[in-house]
Amino acid sequence: MNLEIVEGLTAVAKTKNLGREVVLDTLKESLIIAAKKYLGIQKNVEVEFDTDNQLIRVYLRVTVAEDYPDLDPTLDADEVRKIDEKFMLVPEAQQWNEDATPGDYLEMEIPIENFGRSAINTAKQMLLQKIRDAERDLIFKEFSDKEGELITGTVQQIDRGTIYVNLGKAEAVLPAKEQIRKERYRQGENLRAYLASVSNENKGHQIVLSRAHPHFLAKLFEVEVPEISDGTVLIKAVSRDPGYRAKIAVFSKDDRVDPVGACVGMKGNRVQAIVRELSNERIDIIHWSEDLPTLIRRCLSPADILKITDIGDGRVVVIVSDADLSQAIGRGGQNVRLASKLIGRELDIYGATEWENMPEDEKQDQLSPRSVSQNDSESAAYVPSAKQDKFSELESLFKKKED
Repeated sequence: MNLEIVEGLTAVAKTKNLGREVVLDTLKESLIIAAKKYLGIQKNVEVEFDTDNQLIRVYLRVTVAEDYPDLDPTLDADEVRKIDEKFMLVPEAQQWNEDATPGDYLEMEIPIENFGRSAINTAKQMLLQKIRDAERDLIFKEFSDKEGELITGTVQQIDRGTIYVNLGKAEAVLPAKEQIRKERYRQGENLRAYLASVSNENKGHQIVLSRAHPHFLAKLFEVEVPEISDGTVLIKAVSRDPGYRAKIAVFSKDDRVDPVGACVGMKGNRVQAIVRELSNERIDIIHWSEDLPTLIRRCLSPADILKITDIGDGRVVVIVSDADLSQAIGRGGQNVRLASKLIGRELDIYGATEWENMPEDEKQDQLSPRSVSQNDSESAAYVPSAKQDKFSELESLFKKKED
């Protein structure tokens, strides 16, 4: 076989950024497969490239033996097979050379022209598969680097609630659980989402997007608020009921910068841009404090908080004025639920009259620490500084809670 075939295959490979070594390895592998098929035996076949004569040569090379050698029992089946292929028992060897005796080294050149076109076709198919694999790996790497970032694509197809999004080089999925429930999408529409995860599976890569993830809200603020993108204002925590209401806690490293004002923007322009992106999701922007009572008061503002008791087991009992009880709890418990997630504590809220009229033993029960299993409150959806890459350090917390 002439080495010109290598140049032809190399030209194909170069279009997909594959090097010459990949072509040579693929060609060797395909010729070995073709040779074993032609000979009808599974023995050691080697391929050499004769650059002086511009030829490709294929050889059968084995050692003649009376029996296969004893091998280390710790070797796996593939390792044993590779060693055994280098030996040929005397009766079989004498079919190829009638004078073969134990210890002889049997070498035979196998005429490639006898393989027919199958060897070349096999090489081409194997090379094309390697090209597909390489493309998949490149796409996987490219989008893995973008994991945790905002990404824009076009709605390609909607199937049983799952939206397939064209990202140009790849296709992503926006599962139903990662969508804002009241949003509706149409084919051909542009769609912006948070790149939640990228996996490299046997059937191909899978890119999962989310518009319901708390990090999506954090990333939108990073885009709209320069003070966040430059690290002056930090996002300390986010909790969401996607499409309806969210709370975001922010903190300024510069005393001269009001973190809440920076996020709201002039006449509310910054936060309103985010609200529109999220289908009018109501966003409460809270000034973060390391002092727990202060943070709770800010989260439940403007409700009048009368007393706060940190039980120490992840629960906090909060007493509010009777007039503000429904406001503190929110419709369907939404406000207190989001506040609990943001703070990382389970908030038990009572009206002043309700608490006052509660029997003393019930009060003591509420104020007594419980085991962790009894009080598995939802932790705050913390996100690190926008200057840190991809909000990665607490990604596992989000996944655990979403599952």
